[in-house]
Formats: sequence, C-alpha cells, structure tokens
Amino acid sequence: MLRALHDEHAEALYAHALRLVNGDRQRAEDLVQETLLRAWRHPESLDPRRGSVRSWLFTTARNLAIDAWRRRSTRVGEVFTDDLPEPPEVIDEAERAVEAWTVAEALNRLSPTHREVLVECFYQGRSVAEAASRLGVPPGTVKSRTHYALRSLRLVLAEMGVTG
Repeated sequence: MLRALHDEHAEALYAHALRLVNGDRQRAEDLVQETLLRAWRHPESLDPRRGSVRSWLFTTARNLAIDAWRRRSTRVGEVFTDDLPEPPEVIDEAERAVEAWTVAEALNRLSPTHREVLVECFYQGRSVAEAASRLGVPPGTVKSRTHYALRSLRLVLAEMGVTG
C-alpha cells in the first residue's frame, strides 16, 4: 500500500513540500518522509470515502511544515559553534546595589502617577489590563502614562549622570 501511495503521489507531494520550505530540498524530503510515515501509521485516514488521499497528504505536509517553523521560531537566539563560550561575567554585588539605589532614587523623583504605573507594569509584571484594573483607570491611560513615565525616567536618569 505504501509503495503504491508513494508511486502515485510522491512527486506532487515533493513539489508541494519544496514550496512550503522555500526550496530547501533536505527539509522538503524530510516533510515527504514524515507525511508518508504518518499515512502508514494512520491508514484509516486514507480511505477514499473520507476524501481525497492527495488532499490529506498535502494538508498533513502543510501542518508538519507549520509545526517545524513554529519550533524553529521559538529558538531564534540559538547559535551553533565549535568555539567555547566566553566565561560569564563576574557579578559585582556593590555595582548591583548602586544600580538599584540609582533606579530607586530616579523613581522617587517621578510623579506618583508615573511611579505607580511603572511599578505595576515593570516591577510587578502586570499586563496593561491588570494594571488598569488595579489602578482604577482605563487601559489607554495606563499605556499613555507608561510612555510618559519612561520618558520622564530617562530624563531623570540623565540628570543624575546615568548614560546608556
């Protein structure tokens, strides 16, 4: 059965797979192989009474390509190299304490409304909707306050001599 399926549909399936992976022959071959493997594992899906066999094969290949793209897109920052990574930076606790103090001082120089929106969104990790609910203001107000609060914070930090 698999041989007949391959002989009848493999060429068209491979052409379809090539389009799905932007011409990458290796990935197209992998897609065809995985699609035919799924057909072999689920022969009930190929019953002509359930619909076109070629349509099922093309849909399965498309779904596999989408799944593979999603897996790759979650690993965007992944880099493969033979070089060893640089040793991690030594964390200077004194420098960290000074940074924390500087940010706290800068936040204290902001207006209470700007400070509270930054604390809710950045330090408490709340979404705009959650912050709006807690602060009793519309989400649009949270967004605009956040924009102006960050602008004010940049100015305060610049006045304090913080650059970067």
